[in-house]
Amino acid sequence: MYDSISPNLNFVEEEKKIEKFWSDAKIFEKSIEERAKGEPYVFYDGPPTANGKPHIGHVLTRVIKDMIPRYRTMKGYMVPRKAGWDTHGLPVELEVEKLLGLDGKEQIEEYGLEPFIAHCKESVWKYKGMWEDFSKTVGFWADMEHPYVTYDNNFIESEWWALKQIYDKGLLYKGFKIVPYCPRCGTPLSSHEVAQGYKNVKERSAVVRFKVLGEDAYFLAWTTTPWTLPSNVALCVNPDDTYCKVKANDGYTYYMAKDLLDKVLGKLATEDTPAYEIIEEFKGIDLEYKEYEPLFDFVKPVCEKQNKKAHFVMCDSYVTMTDGTGIVHCAPAFGEDDARVGRRYDLPFVQFVNSKGEMTEETPYAGLFVKDADPKVLTDLEAKGLLFDAPKFEHDYPFCWRCDTPLIYYARESWFIKMTDVKDDLIKNNNTINWIPESIGKGRFGDWLKNVQDWGISRNRYWGTPLNIWTCECGHQHAIGSIAELKELSDNCPEDIELHRPFIDAVTIKCPHCGKEMHRVPEVIDCWFDSGSMPFAQHHYPFENKELFEAQFPADFISEAVDQTRGWFYSLLAISTLIFDKAPFKNVIVLGHVQDENGQKMSKSKGNAVDPFDALESFGADAIRWYFYTNSAPWLPNRFHANAVTEGQRKFMGTLWNTYAFYVLYANIDEFDPTKYDINDYTLSVMDKWLLSRLNSTVKAVDENLSNYRIPEAARALQDFVDEMSNWYVRRGRERYWVEGLTDDKIAAYLTLYTALVTTAKTAAPMIPFMAENIYQNLVRNVDKSAPESIHLCDFPEVDESLIDAHLEEQMEKVLEIVVLGRAARNGSNRKNRQPLATMYVKTEGAVDEDYIGIIRDELNVKVVSFTNEVDNFVSYTFKPQLKTLGPKYGKQLGEIRNALSELDSSAKAELDANGCIKLNISIGEIELTADDLLIEANQKEGFFTVSDRGVTVALDTTLTDELVEEGFIRELVSKLQTMRKEAGFNVTDHISITISGSEVVTAIAQNKTADITGDTLADSLTVGEVKGFVKKWDINGEKVTLGVEKI
Repeated sequence: MYDSISPNLNFVEEEKKIEKFWSDAKIFEKSIEERAKGEPYVFYDGPPTANGKPHIGHVLTRVIKDMIPRYRTMKGYMVPRKAGWDTHGLPVELEVEKLLGLDGKEQIEEYGLEPFIAHCKESVWKYKGMWEDFSKTVGFWADMEHPYVTYDNNFIESEWWALKQIYDKGLLYKGFKIVPYCPRCGTPLSSHEVAQGYKNVKERSAVVRFKVLGEDAYFLAWTTTPWTLPSNVALCVNPDDTYCKVKANDGYTYYMAKDLLDKVLGKLATEDTPAYEIIEEFKGIDLEYKEYEPLFDFVKPVCEKQNKKAHFVMCDSYVTMTDGTGIVHCAPAFGEDDARVGRRYDLPFVQFVNSKGEMTEETPYAGLFVKDADPKVLTDLEAKGLLFDAPKFEHDYPFCWRCDTPLIYYARESWFIKMTDVKDDLIKNNNTINWIPESIGKGRFGDWLKNVQDWGISRNRYWGTPLNIWTCECGHQHAIGSIAELKELSDNCPEDIELHRPFIDAVTIKCPHCGKEMHRVPEVIDCWFDSGSMPFAQHHYPFENKELFEAQFPADFISEAVDQTRGWFYSLLAISTLIFDKAPFKNVIVLGHVQDENGQKMSKSKGNAVDPFDALESFGADAIRWYFYTNSAPWLPNRFHANAVTEGQRKFMGTLWNTYAFYVLYANIDEFDPTKYDINDYTLSVMDKWLLSRLNSTVKAVDENLSNYRIPEAARALQDFVDEMSNWYVRRGRERYWVEGLTDDKIAAYLTLYTALVTTAKTAAPMIPFMAENIYQNLVRNVDKSAPESIHLCDFPEVDESLIDAHLEEQMEKVLEIVVLGRAARNGSNRKNRQPLATMYVKTEGAVDEDYIGIIRDELNVKVVSFTNEVDNFVSYTFKPQLKTLGPKYGKQLGEIRNALSELDSSAKAELDANGCIKLNISIGEIELTADDLLIEANQKEGFFTVSDRGVTVALDTTLTDELVEEGFIRELVSKLQTMRKEAGFNVTDHISITISGSEVVTAIAQNKTADITGDTLADSLTVGEVKGFVKKWDINGEKVTLGVEKI
């Protein structure tokens, strides 16, 4: 029959067995093959880079990206799941530099591009095996045998085709722009790359005195980047704001914004003298073209050489009154707004910083990294008397996400895609996507699109997709869109050309205008363009697989972490909009980051990072999967820690496993084969009908939630059902499985529980694939070899609407509410559940059918359950003011409120429960008080204990008669004897003999009620006297007894 089940399951070991079974039997491959003719449901896998190790956040992304495709496959869809590898980019270069002991671009070029590129190609696979093992352990199913690889020639050729489309539309251009630039990597970053690397830093800013030409006065200007001051060529004011000329208490005369005078100069005030005196007021526009002396003499020759005027005041509305002095220092080589305004005023171009981020030889700070030059610049200005202040300030500053170097905004030539021209299309296409949560798509991402910048696509590096632009010295440019086109135009293109540097750099084409050689530009492209091109490039479209691509575009579903909002999510939408003018995916689940148990970001330096392999080895994949499905909405941060994982494992997986083990234990004893019976041939009890109704309602809820990507809701529906199946259905019906032989009622119980377990396993299979498989193989395959080979080759359960009885479920829910309150009343009155009680009074809205009242009586061990509206007689309430809330609101009226509350009777509690508040008339008029405003004390009537919640009240009669006490002792004895049977290791079918000694009260009851005790414990005899066999001492309701049990 069934393999016997240990209640102490080793999840990890079992999962390894299942993983091997899947691999040996090629279950994933079969799941694809068997659905080959199904309707496509397309999933795109965001490609990881294999030269970095997986971290705990990748477990979250993997389990979400695996679960939805598993579910859709079981629903009959054909779900292609092609894995991919992101192989280009600076992180790979940095790894190889480290490996070869190189530092920077100069050393790379000295080493040689060809061997360097060869090392890059090898390095990208450093952790490939680790990623594959990780994916298998997590249960992430994807086609890793035939992945797309972004460095593959076919992939690059498809990207070239796309870039040519963009170029031909006039959207790819070379421009001189201020770009976020990493001096360590020697390359600009796109705006979405910059967004990934902000850190909070504390730095010194500078409030600087600029000497007004021809006046004994100074402009006061503020900057957060002192290293840009040597390159200063202008100041800027807001034309519409008010500025003042003031005599300050430090002896200087200043020009600055009126609104900021107190903020900047206020500290100059003394007891006798104000901080400043206003001499004159005017609008910012009145200061336009007013000149000042350069801070440093070495800047003058550079400006004069360009024959351009500098060192005067400009006007522009970007200047605000929120910080600084209202006057902004301008160095157009290092700021986008500065450059824009500078072009309008035709300022000279001054850039005293080189491509390594070092100050140039024109300055006294030559060779210093810009951030290291800050204190030197401040010291020199102070020596000249030009530094008013250098306050420390805290702000978010961008760092390179790859090498952690501070970025600088730097003027350089780059290639750009004109995303600003397609902004409206981006927004239109984004509006067709179902973002989960919507707030990210419409908010964070939507706002990003409204302020979209042109995409800086080029990188001055080596290992990447080469930019496919050839240029001639005559100025002609040509974009190559395929290898075939390149071979047609070139006389020196090798037959087996590799589309990487340096090989592609050697290929030239003839200029159609002047006849000279055209050479490829030296740049490679942003690796985000690689990953954003995967929908078509993975299929080598348009050169191959046209029908396949069109069938699989756009994707039905993608999912990644929230930091991909400006990464992969954006690059996918940007490229798809540029090429196809449609969204590349229909649904996206945005995932929050994984944090430690205190809500802190995980990092190795903090010592709070969790190794995913350690976690998987400790808890198993299913437990971690279940934690991520249930812990919170997917887009919220997840606080990952052992206690949280094990709690979910215990509540759901442990409960399901124990219920499954219970079934197997008794079904094996009875050799019960479910394939030999039809549930429709048997009369089902109310509890059976209820379980099957709840089962189908649960399947329906899970199906609806998963089809709408509501993952926690689906998981909670399953968890609630499993809890009710175990702690209500099985617990209440255990005696049905203890009956000798296979009675009709016992068969009905087996079939009901079997159906519930198998259906639950199938419903949960996308979420806990290992445990579901384990249960399925034992319960289904062991008794029916014709069943599908794996649970993951089964269909998702169909809902049988005819079995859903809403009235039945509603009634049972009411029964459960009453039982929970009844248990609370027993606990509150210190009456154990094994102690029978005479009566429980119940007040509830709506009737409870007679069929269910017996369940309440049995469950709570009371003789009579009486429904009445008069339960208020069993408890009285007194009300006092809650000073913490009422004090601040009604301080003077507190005495009045206290008196009014003291006069209320218990009917006020009913008013509070019904309306959420009570109303009092006091001297200031009518006031409303909620439960938070009140201290409520319940006073129980003697002999009763009352509990209320959400409109239901139970009042338990706690009086004990001699008959009730005797019956309580019998139940306690039976319970203790059942415990001893288990501790002694007896089988549930073993007959025993009982011996008892000790308390005269207990032994007398045992002798009088021998038949009751032996019948419930499978005992053939009960003897008072010397105890034998497995012996144990007990305290039963204050009476000392010793019990012995022996197997017969």
